Amino acid sequence: MKFLLCALNAKYIHSNPAVYSLRAYAGEEWREQIEIAEYTINQYADDILADLYQKRPDVIGFSCYIWNWSLVQELLEELPKLLPRVRVWLGGPEVTYDADEILKRFPGLAGIMVGEGEATFRELMEYYGGRSGKELWEIPGLCLPRGELPEIPGLCLTGGYTAARPLADLDALPFPYEDPTQFANKIIYYETSRGCPYRCSYCLSSIDSGVRLRDFQLVKKELQFFLDARVAQVKFVDRTFNCNHEHTMAIWNYLLEHDNGVTNFHFEISADILRSDEIALLRRMRPGLVQLEIGVQTANPMTLRAIRRNMSLERLEQVVARIREGRNIHQHLDLIAGLPYEDYESFGRSFNRVYSMKPQQLQLGFLKVLKGSEMERRTEEFGICYQSRPPYEVLYTNWLSYEDVLRLKRVEEMVELYYNSNQFVHTLEFLEGAFPSPFAMYETLADFYREKGYFTNHPARSYRYQALLEFAVSSDPECEALYRELLTFDLYLRENSKSRPEFAGDLQPFREELRGFYRQEERLRRLLPAYQSYDERQITRMTHLEPFCYPVWDGELLQKTRLERKDAARWFVLFDYRTRDPLTHDARFLVTERQK
Repeated sequence: MKFLLCALNAKYIHSNPAVYSLRAYAGEEWREQIEIAEYTINQYADDILADLYQKRPDVIGFSCYIWNWSLVQELLEELPKLLPRVRVWLGGPEVTYDADEILKRFPGLAGIMVGEGEATFRELMEYYGGRSGKELWEIPGLCLPRGELPEIPGLCLTGGYTAARPLADLDALPFPYEDPTQFANKIIYYETSRGCPYRCSYCLSSIDSGVRLRDFQLVKKELQFFLDARVAQVKFVDRTFNCNHEHTMAIWNYLLEHDNGVTNFHFEISADILRSDEIALLRRMRPGLVQLEIGVQTANPMTLRAIRRNMSLERLEQVVARIREGRNIHQHLDLIAGLPYEDYESFGRSFNRVYSMKPQQLQLGFLKVLKGSEMERRTEEFGICYQSRPPYEVLYTNWLSYEDVLRLKRVEEMVELYYNSNQFVHTLEFLEGAFPSPFAMYETLADFYREKGYFTNHPARSYRYQALLEFAVSSDPECEALYRELLTFDLYLRENSKSRPEFAGDLQPFREELRGFYRQEERLRRLLPAYQSYDERQITRMTHLEPFCYPVWDGELLQKTRLERKDAARWFVLFDYRTRDPLTHDARFLVTERQK
């Protein structure tokens, strides 16, 4: 008997921790009869069907989420035609809260595992495991009615639900991973807790009462597995990682003491409850060891009350600022559009407030009305209209029209392309001064993209610099020369581009000075100690030297002198690509006065 656990991930770099946890909990007795198959939602359904067919399973279990449910349904329509005798089970949050309705739509299903599935899956394996494929086929009916199975809790069958499955003891769950090499170039997901102390109405984690923690003695052994394997990134799926102070400090201390210099650990936290000793510990960490995702969601007090989100925004701002001062922690802040009492203008104010916190990434999301959430029950009260298909995203509310949603979608794309790429940091910082607010800048940039047709014909990454220059000059024409230099600085800060962009100045008048700079061997060795084994020609190729009229690296000084005319280059900036900022990945740069 072969039980195939099937995961359809959002991207290739993702993995599915659920299927690995199910297999691990089933135990060694059934290990050889369980196979995992991972695909992505970007693959063609026909290709997935062909692969499933060739694997010749006896039973298939699909792990179902909002991002893959449409594709799973497509597969469910075709699988019975190709594998008519194969039993098909579903599980996961997307099928837990309306399992009985799903069984009506797909009467060929064997059943649905509801809620946490580890113990349920093991009992199913015990039921199926002793049978050969032929014996399985002899079980009457593809969709098992109540009575065909032993009374296994946590199932939905054609006759209704079996008994509810008690929540799992996290310490009883075995570590799900065995071979880290199979996750090369992928994110590994890991959990040390389930549940959440908060009751945010849009989130499924609010359904469980209380928080269950995994014992730290188990956790530290599992962390060491990741560290020893030198995996690239481990993403904790704990909903509010820092809800328990002792648990948080124990894990962060362990990571600090056992840092391998390579692995990055990602945590979702509630910043306003972060304590001073936790912040102090974070500031001691290697840049790149830890990154934090912080859900702000809104700055509107009425909205916060309506979604039952208890948060001190002032405290959150203070914490984010203190972490930012350490220059070693990547911070990712989230906003959600479409929440109750938040109209277009209110969202703009929320955006400006979060933007002023200067996170490395600002994620603009749109409300998704999840099955089983409190928000789903209150959609009529809030006038929330949302998509009938996954991901059930908001279309409009009592406060936000569909036209407003479309405008915010365009703003979201501009923030993603320009702010979150971290390729235009200095240009954007200066350009903000030409607008009443950051939100107004991105809103106007979105209008510019729409007028130019760039949303339809997406400009290549290299052309986005030119597109931003066109926008900047149209908005702030007196500073065209400065914007050209800012974009040149931002470009070479990120990459040693051998193809000189159109907006950059002509280097021909500086050729002799540039050559002379690289011929000053003693000075060059002093400025570039990491290049001792390279000769002048090699160093010239491995670095970049650029003349500048304006101090583009100093945003505060630029704003003070924004209209001063600069006719001659005053500085040379040397970009060192062997030495990069471990947090931003910007090249180290050195500023020198031109020798007159």
